[in-house]
Amino acid sequence: MLDLPKIIDQFRVQPGKPFRLKDYDPGWQGDLKKSKSERKELAQKVLMEDVESLTVAQEMLYAADSWSVLVIFQAMDAAGKDGTIKHVMSGVNPQGVQVYSFKHPSAEELDHNFLWRCSKALPERGRIGIFNRSYYEEVLIVRVQPELIVAQRIPNIKPGKQLWEQRYEDIRAFEEHLVRNGTAIVKFFLHVSKEEQRERFLERIDQPEKHWKFSFADVEQRAHWDAYHEAYEDCLAATSTEAAPWFVIPADHKWVTRSLVSRILASTIRSLDLKYPEISEQQRARIAEARANLLAE
Repeated sequence: MLDLPKIIDQFRVQPGKPFRLKDYDPGWQGDLKKSKSERKELAQKVLMEDVESLTVAQEMLYAADSWSVLVIFQAMDAAGKDGTIKHVMSGVNPQGVQVYSFKHPSAEELDHNFLWRCSKALPERGRIGIFNRSYYEEVLIVRVQPELIVAQRIPNIKPGKQLWEQRYEDIRAFEEHLVRNGTAIVKFFLHVSKEEQRERFLERIDQPEKHWKFSFADVEQRAHWDAYHEAYEDCLAATSTEAAPWFVIPADHKWVTRSLVSRILASTIRSLDLKYPEISEQQRARIAEARANLLAE
């Protein structure tokens, strides 16, 4: 089910190749020759292995202090971003991870360019930064609701294909700059079906303890489902690069989502070939001296 090369081939948005969301099954569950219980058991095993792997990798990332890692999550509402982040990062030292959720921009943020508020939240070397939504909202929700662009007060701006192409170009350049300067980037689109989203909204309505998760605005956005999918298709096709790839992750089954994200993220960090810092002979001698002193107490 989770052979790494096949994952990369199957779920990565390949730069320069035709891309349609309909080619990706949000209900994908792996090898159907196995029973569902076997598949879930395998997925849980993979998740546990990768959570442990991420724990070690994050410690090495912090010690090496050379790379940072930026993880971006985008999705339709109720696709499971929060739960995925919680489960995949469950074993990582909280001091080494920072999570930012980007909501409606503030007045201060609207007085800057569309990348500014996310730029301020980028992870420093040695840390993992997670964006729950991101600057990509500026070519997604702003595209579907172009009246939002008015609030940005950009001179002579007009919503339309030219604007989105310009923003794709800005995003590619921004991410290329980050990668060149030591930030590894991996981006996940959690692909949930319209029917599964409906079921999750109903669950939030029917269970009082989940009312806090329910938003009338989320339901209203379902009317724009096709427009959002078109925006996502154009965005992912235009901004998935070798250096900063997009992965389309099936999200109808949470156990699938979490195991795939954990496997891809763990492999991304491993690919950085991180090593603990080497120490000099003088440092080794001082360590040996310190050890001897402690033993002699």
